[in-house]
Amino acid sequence: MKLLALDTSTEACSVALQQDSEVFSEFALTPREHTKLILPMLERVLAQAETSLAEVDALVVGLGPGAFTGIRIGIGVAQGIAMAMDKPIIPVSTLAALAQQAYQHCGATQVLAALDARMGEVYWGQYVLVNGLMQLQAEELVCKPQDAPIPAGKHWFAVGHGWSAYTAVLTARFGSILRETNADWLPAAEFMLPLAQADWLAGKAVTPELSQPIYLRNKIALTTQERAAQTKL
Repeated sequence: MKLLALDTSTEACSVALQQDSEVFSEFALTPREHTKLILPMLERVLAQAETSLAEVDALVVGLGPGAFTGIRIGIGVAQGIAMAMDKPIIPVSTLAALAQQAYQHCGATQVLAALDARMGEVYWGQYVLVNGLMQLQAEELVCKPQDAPIPAGKHWFAVGHGWSAYTAVLTARFGSILRETNADWLPAAEFMLPLAQADWLAGKAVTPELSQPIYLRNKIALTTQERAAQTKL
């Protein structure tokens, strides 16, 4: 099995290839340079693995949540390659990738993933380990840090730059149930691979045109439109 993953949803740009039991990857903090660097990174990772796009079984892409432009870049690149090479796509949440990283690096089994959504809000997801993979509990959402839902139990691992952007508020709200915090990590393609492999084996790969971004603010935009329509009545 060969899965080629890429993510440009945040300040980081990353690529990873799973080739049977081996993983080849690149990761770089490259604000506003994703379009320039993503294709060379893909080429280098393929070269490291001594393989080609033609031999890849599926593309894996981070669908967000994250930066609007970054998400569109990643999906556009993945869709372009997938359509040109007649390959399916396996979409993966960036919050799920953060949670998976917390498990693989630190052995975390309960994770509160938060990314800075700007405008005084965070992208939020609560994950629990099931058979070596992080599984979403409830739903991912965008909310003010003081409104983030408090889970049951203790020993939660906090991850993502939402925790550094709103340290005081989140620590006051969740400090008593946290085991550890790592606010430096950003989503990385490498940690999308285990989640994507499970979806591949479960037959959840999709055609390129069905890969749609996760913005989480769609409902807010819809509400604004609804209010505007009501104003005109």
